[in-house]
Amino acid sequence: MAASERTALGPLVGAIDQGTSSTRFLVFNAKTAELLSHHQVEIKQEFPREGWVEQDPKEILNSVYECVEKTCEKMKQLNINIANIRAIGVTNQRETTVVWDKTTGEPLYNAIVWLDLRTQSTVERLLKRIPGKNKTFSKFKTGLPLSTYFSAVKLRWLLDNVEEIRKAVEDRRAMFGTIDSWLIWVCICGKNGGIHCTDVTNASRTMLFNIHSLEWDPELCKFFDIPMEILPNVRSSSEVYGLMKICPSRKSGALTGVPISGCLGDQSAALVGQMCFRDGQAKNTYGTGCFLLCNTGQKSVFSEHGLITTIAYKMGRDKPAFYALEGSVAIAGAVVRWLRDNLGIAKTSQEVEKLAADVGTSYGCYFVPAFSGLYAPYWEPSARGIICGLTQFTNKSHIAFAALEAVCFQTREILDAMNKDCGIPLSQLQVDGGMTNNKILMQLQSDILCIPVVKPSMPETTALGAAMAAGAAEGVGVWSLNPGDLTAVTCERFEPQINPEESEYRYARWKKAVMKSMGWETSDGPNGKPK
Repeated sequence: MAASERTALGPLVGAIDQGTSSTRFLVFNAKTAELLSHHQVEIKQEFPREGWVEQDPKEILNSVYECVEKTCEKMKQLNINIANIRAIGVTNQRETTVVWDKTTGEPLYNAIVWLDLRTQSTVERLLKRIPGKNKTFSKFKTGLPLSTYFSAVKLRWLLDNVEEIRKAVEDRRAMFGTIDSWLIWVCICGKNGGIHCTDVTNASRTMLFNIHSLEWDPELCKFFDIPMEILPNVRSSSEVYGLMKICPSRKSGALTGVPISGCLGDQSAALVGQMCFRDGQAKNTYGTGCFLLCNTGQKSVFSEHGLITTIAYKMGRDKPAFYALEGSVAIAGAVVRWLRDNLGIAKTSQEVEKLAADVGTSYGCYFVPAFSGLYAPYWEPSARGIICGLTQFTNKSHIAFAALEAVCFQTREILDAMNKDCGIPLSQLQVDGGMTNNKILMQLQSDILCIPVVKPSMPETTALGAAMAAGAAEGVGVWSLNPGDLTAVTCERFEPQINPEESEYRYARWKKAVMKSMGWETSDGPNGKPK
């Protein structure tokens, strides 16, 4: 691209993509959807006790500042005018819970990450108050089962266990939010007039939000004993929330005054980025976890097979909400990170792929990575990870292959549930996320599903979805979401290469392993500790 072409690119849109394992800032051309520049910073996860997963909200915030600054520097080197960035979208790991002090601007505790299991005893205590201990008691209001996964029980745990948070609530200083709320509040002035808001997609993951009325539900807030005044205002996914204010301790003030005008939970953002705007269109994202979403249009569909109902997006203040059925798997990319960081069988994720490629089989070894229990379709918090079918012949390459295969088997389970609920089986699977760069995984996925797997050549669909929402917002208007204006995406396609009988045999063995993973943990040991 010539220098003159670079400076004449037209309107650009930035996206803050704050995930479980990393933060990124990416800049797209609003006319062509081309990714022009980006920067990524890995985020530390802390495991203070078994089953606990935390992150430092200030580290997350600083990673955002660093990514914005470095991306702007890269753009200047490419001779791209950053003054053309007309809007910024935010997409984030969902459910992860932050409480902060609105007077000091400081977090009052580490963020409790969506994968965290400390709230199992909280869930069991709450279940005792529900007739028949029915986990799906709020399904028709929230679309969700009572689980450690969602924000309400994390917030309940914080109120029960952190004196500083209790005191801040009493003094009316406390603010609650998911990661999007924390970032938007700080990036728009923070303690000097920050905007305390979230969007409908993130609100729908709290268990406190009525997905039909699109409001916080007083009865649910009363059930969880959550004071409603600490909750953020709920907005659409595409509107101007406020103007960016760069941290004064940083050199760059380049994006000061740019509107933050898009906000979507990461899986909703990926659905938008994959252009799944029609009823029945679906995508599967392979990140830390694995998430299959199917757009059900303006109608909320409730699953009979262990899936959850969630809000897909609401593209403007006066626009209708669209819904999705979702199958959520807790551990996908996280299993590769575990092999690397905990077992040390590989130094990089790429090395795990190479180990798996070297053998091309698990040699009868099956891995159920239920590190945080099992999510869809089981919702079984007592499950724990197991590796079975080991022999003296098994080596680290077979275990690497079994780990990749586990991601594919979990996807097969939620796709089967989706097909039963929707009645029309998917003829192909659209995929995205960091793990889709692993060609062994993509071919395995096609083999295990017995349908083609289709991967866009530009894999950053989550950030793209946030950028699209921001650019399309009223008052910004640089990105058209009209079907005729959307850019056609080039894709790589993986076709099944094994016969269906072999696929079914391996899947049946996997299901047998899943059954063996259940019932390992309870929280009724001494002092409520797992036993």
